[in-house]
Amino acid sequence: MDFRDSPEEAAFRARLRDWLAERAGTFPTSGDEYWRRAGEWHRTLHAAGFFGLSWPEEYGGHELPPVYDVILDEELARAGAPPRPSLGYLVQGLGRHGSEELRRAFLPGMIDGTERWCQGFSEPGAGSDLASLTTTATRDGDEYVVHGHKIWTSYSDVADWCLLLARTDPDVPRHKGLSGFIVSMKQPGIEQRPLTMMSGVSTEFGQVVFDGARVPADRMVGAPGEGWALAMTIVGHEREPAELGFSARYGKLVRELASRAEGGPGPDRTARDELAWAAVQTEMLRLHVRRRLSERLDGVSHGPEGSLDKLLMTWAEQSVGHAALAVAGTRDAEMLHAYLYSRAQSVMGGTSQIQKNIIAQRILRLPS
Repeated sequence: MDFRDSPEEAAFRARLRDWLAERAGTFPTSGDEYWRRAGEWHRTLHAAGFFGLSWPEEYGGHELPPVYDVILDEELARAGAPPRPSLGYLVQGLGRHGSEELRRAFLPGMIDGTERWCQGFSEPGAGSDLASLTTTATRDGDEYVVHGHKIWTSYSDVADWCLLLARTDPDVPRHKGLSGFIVSMKQPGIEQRPLTMMSGVSTEFGQVVFDGARVPADRMVGAPGEGWALAMTIVGHEREPAELGFSARYGKLVRELASRAEGGPGPDRTARDELAWAAVQTEMLRLHVRRRLSERLDGVSHGPEGSLDKLLMTWAEQSVGHAALAVAGTRDAEMLHAYLYSRAQSVMGGTSQIQKNIIAQRILRLPS
């Protein structure tokens, strides 16, 4: 397989690299300041023509092949710039399941960054077992009234809109009683409860309590009871490394660790082993992402295979996190953060145990 850039891709990469040379250092890449300015970074990328690369032109994208998103991710990592805003799974969900009226009303602002979004799926008692969620949306005339509690909601404190999953029918099997909604976050009946992470970041995740918040019935995404299909589309894309843009950053961090190890007194054998394994894992993931992109360019769509992607990404990130801790120790704040954050990868977006179950049942067809 030939992974080299085509002439058009090479020209795009050169233009992006020149643009980043002037702007990459003006935006923070970690901590609360990164999260505070994430929306500004999103709008800056889009205004320069470097965001929404593979999404439809009619909604503000550029309708380029998905390989351009990977070029963007690689060059952002190379320049030490913040990552591409992680939004593709919401665009895919609304684009596939929303009506044309909803797509035209909401996709442009989602893509250009003028409107901020969050995803209201996980709950304190419903994470990987999402079908057990208890947040309800009850019909009241031309509106639904929402009551419930969401958690691990990125950007919840600054979001204008939430793509919410709620139970609309308690009398049918649990997967069939869920519906998706576009809920305004700027209304009474919504309480924000920020979460402080062990890394010290306090603006990444939040809890959201819905106590009588209202949503017009025509902002339901799909038909009543189709929320599970919407959720599966979203988490399927969320679990693909090609959508997340992290694989290039893992490789960059491994190279930084290798350079640090060569320039110092030299790591012990354990640290060398951790670093070598991290290098193997990141290269495996890089080639896997490229293969997935090649398949997508050939028109191959993926279903439960997203669980395999997520599992591979978890192994890669946690290998890099272990290497960062082994080489740099706990006194280097950046490397310690890389290790601490990597621990969450086997939980967020669906636990590794759940991914293994999906692989066993839906890909390998093993008995449950």
